Amino acid sequence: MTEGFDMTKASDLLVQCLENEGCEYVFGVPGEENLDFLDSLSRSTRIRLVLTRHEQGAGFMAATYGRHTGKAGVCLATLGPGATNLVTAAAYATLGGMPMVMITGQKPIKSSKQGRFQIIDVVEMMKPITKYTRQLASADNIPARTREAFRLAQEEKPGATHLELPEDIAHDPTDATPIAPSNVRRPVPDAKAIAHAVAAIEAARAPIIVIGAGANRTMTSRMLGRLVDTTGIPFLTTQLGKGVIDERHPGFVGCAALSSGDFVHAAIGKADVIINIGHDVIEKPPFFMQPDGAVVIHVSNRPAEVDPVYFPQIEVIGDIANALWQIDETITRQDHWACAGMRAVRAAEVAHREAAAGDMRFPIYPQYLVDQVRKVMPSDGIIALDNGIYKLWFARNYTAHQPNTVLLDNALATMGAGLPSAMASAMVYPDRKVMAICGDGGFMMNAQELETAIRLGLNLTVLILNDNSYGMIRWKQANMGFADWGLSYGNPDFVLYAESYGAAGHRVTSAAMLPALLEACLRSPGVQVIDCPVDYADNDRVLNKDIKALSEDL
Repeated sequence: MTEGFDMTKASDLLVQCLENEGCEYVFGVPGEENLDFLDSLSRSTRIRLVLTRHEQGAGFMAATYGRHTGKAGVCLATLGPGATNLVTAAAYATLGGMPMVMITGQKPIKSSKQGRFQIIDVVEMMKPITKYTRQLASADNIPARTREAFRLAQEEKPGATHLELPEDIAHDPTDATPIAPSNVRRPVPDAKAIAHAVAAIEAARAPIIVIGAGANRTMTSRMLGRLVDTTGIPFLTTQLGKGVIDERHPGFVGCAALSSGDFVHAAIGKADVIINIGHDVIEKPPFFMQPDGAVVIHVSNRPAEVDPVYFPQIEVIGDIANALWQIDETITRQDHWACAGMRAVRAAEVAHREAAAGDMRFPIYPQYLVDQVRKVMPSDGIIALDNGIYKLWFARNYTAHQPNTVLLDNALATMGAGLPSAMASAMVYPDRKVMAICGDGGFMMNAQELETAIRLGLNLTVLILNDNSYGMIRWKQANMGFADWGLSYGNPDFVLYAESYGAAGHRVTSAAMLPALLEACLRSPGVQVIDCPVDYADNDRVLNKDIKALSEDL
């Protein structure tokens, strides 16, 4: 080391680097290999440690923080089992496009007296599911590797990165200092590509816009809204594109929640040019291309990944918001565009949904449930869905008014993320109403985080949809002609369970009581848990028969 320079403990330097990146929270479960880092974090005046009950919950919270803010959320785990417990959250963030930085511990690397106890190659394990993973093998390289981890986590497409801090490196002295974040400007799309796309749209008989995961960015949302208002072209969304434009807009024709045969697919079938904004292959395809079918214009920050059902003829690559601004500045609305048929599809879908929403059977009918949740949630209220059959009902029937107010996972589609995602939302937006909507199976996978939510003083409603089974797989099982077997279980008394943590517990006993109970829980402070029995008996009839038959008629 150079004589005369102030020396810093490596873990202190890492905390300084996190502060330099604007880190507000570190979510996690520390172990003994993190104790130097924990000591350094205890002296930070800008970063708050959020101690969770499981590393997976910490990862889901960090990823959701990244989704809301565009800044990488940070989570912490120790070596071995702590690190392996972050794997699902890493995949969730990387596939879902959520910026997140993971920090894990490791045994000493310069000398160790513990053999291979708890040691696995965490860096190698993280390679397939992160954008960047490195061991901090010397204190001096902490600033560069931390800067790179944040830069890549936040760069399009956002995702998870990972840093491993060995126990002996953590307390090494260093005179290194943090590296200032750089200003990033995304490449501007080529003018010739814009002109080619505009010419194809203006020549179209019936254009339609499809809004995907990559379009769910603040500036892109504004530019898309302008383009839709300028042109009057109808639009639909994927599940991860919900809310990019207010779905009360007269041009909205639905969400592609199913793979095929839904109302939106009838609307797409009427188009001869599809403007596909922010398409990401991690989502189920919102449509399947045919060799003699509609022309597809791929507008994204990355070139298309071509496969048998996606081979766009025109690509506009670069900053999506800038591409939309250029198109909006250039395009002329055409009188010959024939979009009335697409709007008729939307009208039929709304009529079908409204008819079903009045079904007040008990246990609760899914369409009625979605309708009542929409009625009580304010426009800026956030619902965070776990993964289950109810996700399809909310994707199809819940009208999103603003971006990132419907948090669902159509990428990894993991169970267990609903409650932690809602908790992170309540932390980022403490003045907004937040509701976790979880199946009983998904809720129980991270139910222990109720204690974390109460300890943090969060205001949160947790709606548990109770059918005593893994309902999505049970529906698939029936749909594929298998016997109903092996997917049912028992549940605790969710009211008593909630109360044992210090939350308020409620039980739905009739359809008539649901609206007032939802409204009362959203008004009440603290954590409110609702046990809501649901009836999925019509899933196969409605999703596989009625809707497909109606969409074919259209």
